[in-house]
Amino acid sequence: MTPRWLGGLRRRWMLQHLADARFSFMYDAPPENEWVTLDCETTGLDPRRDRIISIGAVRIVGNRLLTSQRLELLVRPERALKSESVLVHRLREQDVAMGMDPAAAMRRVLEFIGSRPLVGYYLAFDVAMLNREIWPMLGVRLPQPKIEVSAMYYDYKSRQLPAHERGGTIDLRFSTIMNELGLPLRDAHDALNDAVMAGLAFVKLRNMR
Repeated sequence: MTPRWLGGLRRRWMLQHLADARFSFMYDAPPENEWVTLDCETTGLDPRRDRIISIGAVRIVGNRLLTSQRLELLVRPERALKSESVLVHRLREQDVAMGMDPAAAMRRVLEFIGSRPLVGYYLAFDVAMLNREIWPMLGVRLPQPKIEVSAMYYDYKSRQLPAHERGGTIDLRFSTIMNELGLPLRDAHDALNDAVMAGLAFVKLRNMR
């Protein structure tokens, strides 16, 4: 555990590098037992070149997904959609043409998240895409703790195996995780649906430790 004084020094250092003081709330202590589950749909799978076109996020409090407190945004990309990506997320050029400006969308996302830890399925990709947009605005990346649902599931399945079988291959496909946990499957590759499913898996796995 990081000593309190060291955490305070880190916070002050990060605040000094924050380009817009209105977002200093990201470095506050998070509300107790609250998280935000999120997912992004993008023009492709390259964080260096592709862009976000849709964001879904839901707040979690305790063991409840507060779907009444959700964020669902379309984002207007700076480049044309790839035909192969349209087949995945089913969002067309005309669907995203009236989406939000990326900077405005990032402000909405940051205000929704606050200082809450982030939850997701293969979250590192979504965070990389968000950081690409946030860095030019704020000079910092998302500081919130990140919780990977597939890692939680891997640990859960590993504990069920005999000691000599641990460390082997475990099926981490989203559909497998949801089925194994007895959770409902929604249409995949929809940002809000994927965020909700990741949140449901997180809540269940958190209570199976």
